[in-house]
Amino acid sequence: MNPSDPPSQPSPPEGTPPVWVPRLRKSLIRRLYETDALGIYDDELLDEVGWGLAARCESFITAVEAFRGRAKCPACGQIVLHQAGKEEVLHCAACGWEMAWQAYFKTFQHKQLSGAEVVLALFQEFMTQFPAARESREKMLLIDRLIHGFHYHLQYGSTRAAGVNLIEGNYHEVVDFLDRLTYGEGSTPGTRAARAEWREIVNQTADTWKDDRLRRSPEG
Repeated sequence: MNPSDPPSQPSPPEGTPPVWVPRLRKSLIRRLYETDALGIYDDELLDEVGWGLAARCESFITAVEAFRGRAKCPACGQIVLHQAGKEEVLHCAACGWEMAWQAYFKTFQHKQLSGAEVVLALFQEFMTQFPAARESREKMLLIDRLIHGFHYHLQYGSTRAAGVNLIEGNYHEVVDFLDRLTYGEGSTPGTRAARAEWREIVNQTADTWKDDRLRRSPEG
């Protein structure tokens, strides 16, 4: 090193990064609905899907809280308060874990781990209700309600389908997938009606955002 060179800046600490639960595979949910359509409750499959969704919901809520200034330490679980500063370093007083905020943020950026208050409430409700559910029918209805939920906007009402935060694929792929789920004579009562209501809101949402884009267009 040349004595005239400026001293190098120390690299920000890189502690153990947080791990986020991935979105569920379509094949699992497809199989659940195909089985349900036959009037069969596969309890093992119901639990696999339900607990997988609950874990994904927990990751979603943890990421949103981190973005809002309450990052969860991946080493010990303590909450680390921060201001989301560009050069800020997160430090856990409980165990000494450290990581640059920008590095922490990048671990959940572009992973469908953000959303509005109403979808947070929906996810929190599922995390509370599914572990307490004992009947197969109740578990199926809770799963069905969750994956057919929506984000919410004060001006536009229900907007983006929340399934994209829970199921693998881009927005249009997930909507198309949910549109093609199997229903039959044996389907759990209430699921067909919920699907019809979901489709109506999806259509209304598409029209609302289309109209808004037209209003904001220079040629509109």
